[in-house]
Amino acid sequence: MRALTARLPILGWLPRYQQRDLNGDLTAGLTVAAMLIPQGMAYAMLAGMPPEAGLYASTVPLVLYALIGTSRQLAVGPVAIMSLLTASAIAPLAEEGTARYVELAALLAVMVAVIHFVLGALKAGWVVNFLSHPVLVGYTAAAAIIIGTSQVKHLLGITMPSSEGWIETVTELVRHLGEVNWTTVAVGVAAIALLVGLKRWKRTFPSALAVVALTTGAVQLLSLEDRGVKVLGEIPSDLPMLAVPSFDSSVVGSLLPAALVITLAGFMESIAIAKVFARKNRYEVDANQELIGLGSANLGAGFFGGFPVTGGFSRTAVNAQAGARTPLASLITVAIILVALVLLTPYLESLPSATLGAIVVVAVASLVDWREARHIAHVNRADLVPMAVAFVATLALGIELGIGVAVVTSLGLLFLRLMKPHTAVLGRIAGTHAYRNVDRFPTAERIPGVTAIRLDTSVNFVNVAFVKRRLTELVAEEGDVDTVVIDFTGVNDLDASGDQALHEILDELTERGVDVHLATVKGPVRDVMMRSGLWQRLGRHVHLDVDAAMESVARHEPRLEAAELVPPTSVIRSFRSVSA
Repeated sequence: MRALTARLPILGWLPRYQQRDLNGDLTAGLTVAAMLIPQGMAYAMLAGMPPEAGLYASTVPLVLYALIGTSRQLAVGPVAIMSLLTASAIAPLAEEGTARYVELAALLAVMVAVIHFVLGALKAGWVVNFLSHPVLVGYTAAAAIIIGTSQVKHLLGITMPSSEGWIETVTELVRHLGEVNWTTVAVGVAAIALLVGLKRWKRTFPSALAVVALTTGAVQLLSLEDRGVKVLGEIPSDLPMLAVPSFDSSVVGSLLPAALVITLAGFMESIAIAKVFARKNRYEVDANQELIGLGSANLGAGFFGGFPVTGGFSRTAVNAQAGARTPLASLITVAIILVALVLLTPYLESLPSATLGAIVVVAVASLVDWREARHIAHVNRADLVPMAVAFVATLALGIELGIGVAVVTSLGLLFLRLMKPHTAVLGRIAGTHAYRNVDRFPTAERIPGVTAIRLDTSVNFVNVAFVKRRLTELVAEEGDVDTVVIDFTGVNDLDASGDQALHEILDELTERGVDVHLATVKGPVRDVMMRSGLWQRLGRHVHLDVDAAMESVARHEPRLEAAELVPPTSVIRSFRSVSA
């Protein structure tokens, strides 16, 4: 039963559902539905899909996630970045608004679902670690700018061809500025002002729905359509119907890179916000089960006329703030959207496209997080490089290539740091047995003729050349050195290349008449040394800590001969007690 509950979490929370949770779930369900109806249509327009597709993507996917997902507050559905990624992936393959375009969007959602399922089956939730926080901040800010720019044409009331890149979009906007419809501009500006004002007044207020109602009414009362204000037009009032997208092998290869990026970016956004509210409400989110839950949601989107979906930051925050206690809130949201599909779509025919553009712009404005960028710069300036690369590359190359370049850059910088790890020359703090970096503790005392150095990294093939060079250069710089103590406190791993390098360092320094001592060697590293013979070669020149090594050097303890170098039982017992 426990295994079944793990795979179908609704079996865990539904039988224990309590009456006191109903009010919160009902309020949250109504609030999110009021937010999601206009947002869903807006994000469908951003994705190049008909407005009803946004409502379809807000029904079956939510039901499937409520059954299978592990977050109690996560609000799944269309989000801005996923919509933009969908549009950028399909635009080169089909014309926006055509049946072929809708079919490819459904196929893309199914591909995203399959990738989620594969990662979930492999328990590969860790793949999101490839998207470091600085990369995600830069990428998200650039994506927000791209999304906002793509909506300017709706806010200005101009018609222009679809562009593949941000630079091309800006160029086209400039070329068509002479076609601006000022009535549309007025509607768009009023919509943005109302959205921002109502949000500041009360976050849980259904501001998007209120703006939709007001601008739709204004179009009808003032005959704004006759003044060039573009509206949605007829919206089918059909419920989502099962339609399995055809598998087209000729385009799968073209869509695969986008499907991978959508999966990683969507899962990162979803798991991040899910964990935040799980901590606040004291329960656990299973990252691997989340992959299955989000995969199921995308499968539902692909089979019921939608496009790729994931958990959204803003809607989840509103859902939690409105009182959501369980996934029942999402099921209530679905019920309201289904009613809206049947009864309300005729009233939305006069909804201005500028209003939906305003909803998207306001929603993504918060994704440009300059405060977090400044915080990253304050914490570690080196992280500005991958963040800046992610930002510039995404703007210049597009979302798919941009995030790939940013990830490669981030990994490259990581390898550079591994190749040149931090080392420290140590001295003893007066009156203590502690040894610290003399650059940070200038009063630390050093023993003449003895150099103690700490390696703050695992020793492996990536950095062995640097470690060898650093040790030999240090001995040469110090001049009259007859003993080197290497502190292994920061060494968690030693591979064959690192072990061979230590043998070579020992040979080279021994030829110069320099004794080598090791201190604080951890269990896994010690095991490698014992198998390679390095431990036996060093004998009593391996110590529990730097202080013990210095005491040994002060006593001038002799090196054991090779025939005597069986690891002393007492030493091994001591090491096991402190580092096993």
